[in-house]
Amino acid sequence: MNIEEKVYEALNNAKLVNEKINAVINFVDPKEQLENLNEGKLYGMPIALKDNISTKGIKTTAASKMLENYVPIYDAFVVKKLKEAGAVTICKTSMDELAMGGTNLTACIGPVLNPYDLKRMSGGSSGGSAALVSSGVVPLALGSDTGDSVRKPASFCGVIGVKPTYGRISRYGVIPYASSLDHVGYFTRNVKTASLTLEVLAGRDDNDMTSSFKEVEEYSKLLNSDIQGKKIAIFKNVIDSLTNQKTKDMFNDLIIKLKEKGATIEEVSFNDDLMKAMLPAYYLISNCEAASNHSNLDGLRFGVQQDGSDTNEIMINSRTKGFGPLIRKRFVIGSYGLFVENQDRLFRQAQKVRRLIVEEVKECLDKYDCLIAPASNDIAPLLDDHSRDELSDHYLIAENHMVIGNFTGYPSMTLPMGFIDKCPIGVNITLKAFDEVNMFNIGLAIEESTGLKDLVAKVI
Repeated sequence: MNIEEKVYEALNNAKLVNEKINAVINFVDPKEQLENLNEGKLYGMPIALKDNISTKGIKTTAASKMLENYVPIYDAFVVKKLKEAGAVTICKTSMDELAMGGTNLTACIGPVLNPYDLKRMSGGSSGGSAALVSSGVVPLALGSDTGDSVRKPASFCGVIGVKPTYGRISRYGVIPYASSLDHVGYFTRNVKTASLTLEVLAGRDDNDMTSSFKEVEEYSKLLNSDIQGKKIAIFKNVIDSLTNQKTKDMFNDLIIKLKEKGATIEEVSFNDDLMKAMLPAYYLISNCEAASNHSNLDGLRFGVQQDGSDTNEIMINSRTKGFGPLIRKRFVIGSYGLFVENQDRLFRQAQKVRRLIVEEVKECLDKYDCLIAPASNDIAPLLDDHSRDELSDHYLIAENHMVIGNFTGYPSMTLPMGFIDKCPIGVNITLKAFDEVNMFNIGLAIEESTGLKDLVAKVI
């Protein structure tokens, strides 16, 4: 099969799979890309992009009615890098509206369904990309990760989800959520492809002043599963908050295998009050930054405009009809936190909590090579499951601990750990800043230990 046939087969499969899982917002005609194909590291690889990544001349909606008519006039930095590497985009994937959410239930086109069980969610906000990789449609799909928006869907969909160090990949051309937390991330089905992808995407970009000048290493050539002598810290706060014994047993089995490979593994506990404060601090910081970032989506300067008798009414109508209820709620929280009288009491207090958490994690990773824990307490929730107690210790820690990767900016990766009731669940690792070489190497050791590589959910 030649490159063109391979790409069109992936496009056709995407259309068939999409009828079942609703993971695609826009399909992309690959003809022009194939005519101008570069022979790079991803030569001829069909890929998918989360719909908050700008694509020149191709609609980019961020799954919001407010942006349903937005067609960028430029490519995001990562899109240029992918084209240079010879990758071919076949579709733009669904997501939680404006990347705000962890379920992928809030997209303007409806929820993304989990390829392993269509009654369950894919996770969010990058659930469309995770589901397409999980379904075997594409070997690589890009997402974004502000709290765990790549790594949690990876767990629920049985794929690898990578969030590199803050600044390792330029965010130029990615519709923002919260600028101090946003990362470009991606999904693959094996560690080898994951390491190669970062070689392609990483690098300095003068259009994103937060991007790093640090040299990009040849991660795929440095890949080595020898973890003899590596010091791995078990995130005990997470283990103590798990309620699913099957998840605990699966994790313990993995730990035994990593010890057999020569790793030194110890438990580490962080300040429990700080761990319980992770989610409230995240909500305040992210929603305050989101309210600021999206103040231009008012129907006047930007976004779909609704009718009104004056500019004020146009703005109110545009934002009311253009945003879903979850987004409106988050903007209210963010705006409240940014009121002058509330900034010291709320926003800056959340920033102080973040700093304390970062200091604890840094202290841990000064002593250990890696921090490890299950990515979630359980498999993907059912679509209509509203039983979660979001104030419980279990939820606050077990389901939200991966936000430390966004608070710190440290590299973090989720890999398949096993199956419960025929649905996947993942394990997460977090390392020091710019220690992606060790991240991939420890990830490869985990992949070899579980034997869970190149998993594909049979959707069609």
